Amino acid sequence: MQAVARLFYAVPLLGWMARDAAAGRESAKVWFLINLALAWVLSFMTVGYAGLIVPALALVAAMFVILISITAGR
Repeated sequence: MQAVARLFYAVPLLGWMARDAAAGRESAKVWFLINLALAWVLSFMTVGYAGLIVPALALVAAMFVILISITAGR
């Protein structure tokens, strides 16, 4: 799991923001969430309705994994 985190943190922009949100100050988490929301709005303004729907569908898959792992007791 540490290798995956190190690989994710190596991504130039998103990884730097995620590392700062994980290990930085308390305000870094808030700024990270604001940046994600603004990126989602920008994708909606750039490519239209698909920019709104595709990230939402990806979040549905992530939530299924979280719910299954909670109910499995892991």
